[in-house]
Amino acid sequence: MERHDVRNYPPRQDSVPTARRHTAWLAVAWGQPELAADAALLTSELATNALLHGSVWDRYFRVEVRLTGAVLRIEVTDPKGERRPEPRAALADHDQFGRGLHIVKALSAHWGCTDLVVGKTVWAECALEASECIPGSAGRDLEDIPGSNDSPGVERQRGP
Repeated sequence: MERHDVRNYPPRQDSVPTARRHTAWLAVAWGQPELAADAALLTSELATNALLHGSVWDRYFRVEVRLTGAVLRIEVTDPKGERRPEPRAALADHDQFGRGLHIVKALSAHWGCTDLVVGKTVWAECALEASECIPGSAGRDLEDIPGSNDSPGVERQRGP
C-alpha cells in the first residue's frame, strides 16, 4: 500500500521545524518509526536549502512524503530552478555551512534533483531495510557524517 502526503509551507524559518516534525510523525503513523529520525533530518536539510536558496518571498515551498513498498521518499520543491544543489565542503570546523548535502547523502539510499518548468524538486529516499538508513538502525553514528558533532537540526549549508 502506498501512502502519500503533501504540505505547502510559507518561506519562513519556522516552516522548517514544522515540516520536520510532520515528516517524523508521518513515518511513525505509517508504521516506520525506525525511520522517523532520519526522515526528520532529511526533511530539515532539504527544506532549509529550499528556504535559503530556492525561495521567493511570496511563493510557498512544498514537502511531499511518499511511502511505497520499499522506500520512504521525501521531496522538497521550491520555485527557483536555476541553482541545482551541489555538495560543498565546510571551510573550517566552526563553519556553519557546507555540511547539509553531505548529511543528505549519508542518511539516504539515493538522492537527487529534478528540474521542473518552474523550480526544482530535491528528493531523498530511505530504503525500508534498516541497513540503508542511518543513524541508529544501521549501526553508524552521526560522527560518521562530516561536521555532525555540531548542534544538529538546522541546515548549515549556504549554497546548493
